[in-house]
Amino acid sequence: MYNRVVITGMGVLSPVGTGLETFWNAITSGVSGVGPITRFNPEGYTTRIAAEVNNFDPAAYIDKKEARRMDRFTQFAIAAAKMAVDDAGIDLQQINKDMAGVILGSGVGGIETFEEQYKVLLNKGPSRVSPLFIPMMISNMAAASIAISYGLKGCNVTTTSACASSNNAVGDAFRLLQRGQAEVMICGGTESPITPMAVAGFCSMKAMTTRNEEPEKASRPFDAGRDGFIIGEGSAILIVETLEHAIKRGARIYAEMVGYGVSCDAYHIVAPEPEGKGAAASMSMALQDAGLEPAAVDYINAHGTSTPPGDKQETSAIKQVFGDSAYKIAISSTKSMTGHLLGAAGGLEAVISILTIRNSLIPPTINLENPDPDCDLDYVPNEARAARVDVALSNSFGFGGHNASLVFKKFEG
Repeated sequence: MYNRVVITGMGVLSPVGTGLETFWNAITSGVSGVGPITRFNPEGYTTRIAAEVNNFDPAAYIDKKEARRMDRFTQFAIAAAKMAVDDAGIDLQQINKDMAGVILGSGVGGIETFEEQYKVLLNKGPSRVSPLFIPMMISNMAAASIAISYGLKGCNVTTTSACASSNNAVGDAFRLLQRGQAEVMICGGTESPITPMAVAGFCSMKAMTTRNEEPEKASRPFDAGRDGFIIGEGSAILIVETLEHAIKRGARIYAEMVGYGVSCDAYHIVAPEPEGKGAAASMSMALQDAGLEPAAVDYINAHGTSTPPGDKQETSAIKQVFGDSAYKIAISSTKSMTGHLLGAAGGLEAVISILTIRNSLIPPTINLENPDPDCDLDYVPNEARAARVDVALSNSFGFGGHNASLVFKKFEG
């Protein structure tokens, strides 16, 4: 018999705001976090806009000396984890630390540190490369740093499956808790990829929008005028517990996690399988895992990146899974506001899905002005919608054909 699993705390650091209340108010008000790139000089780039985290001061969360030993993606994760722990009201000194762990997703890890130290190597030679280069750069260091800061000795893993990374992280944490191999898990994702090399690479792929003169309107999921995604940064962390552990400590419960599905397109290194079969398999597996019929789903937080092939493929996949009822489900792509946080996207969108259940309010897909005829479902255009949501499904799909879907449900004791 599997344990029931519940979400008891969440922390967010995002392009539209820091902290749950600020973040949720922005998301449901249709606020865009996209603007001109300030992290570096983007002159000469075809894309010069991004969704940045503004006014982040790591010293508000981390000792200054320690912060200097961390890449920005790790600083983000530490900050969001502290918010989540505080939100959960959990005393991590009083729990069984052998039964508590961390699983985070990150697509590129410390790429900013890599780029900076490569310049040092070229300009000053190998002896001047920082001894902290490796521990700052490697992608597992965010999860490790959280575990070290709280003394958590259970499972500690970093999942790297491109843009599906943090859905895999949350799903894998869910499995450990279900099976009694952990009582408390800190999970989610973190990413800080707005760097000269990363942006140049995506520009060369022609994967990102070039709507530089209209930053706030640039991310247009499911719109006929969409021309690519917006790169974003940030972190979203969840505290997930067995129901028994949460009840024992008198925790407030946001929602229950009930399903996890994974698949691979096995088709192409960057292009989605055109008919959406892999994405459909992921969603179907998650629903089967949850013991739910497709008709039970009230809301889907779509992967919806604003790329021409991706949004069409996801629409097709939803139709395959849900049939005629696909037209009755409210769907939104919140990447229209936050941009695409790559390996952290799933964590952020899990938080949104849970808050949608909690608050009976569905966030919009902004900038949906000219619907694509191939994308003809209900994408909650431009304005939030009040509606009871008992079951929410969240999709994340990544380069390499990685697909991961999560199912959350209104908690009933």
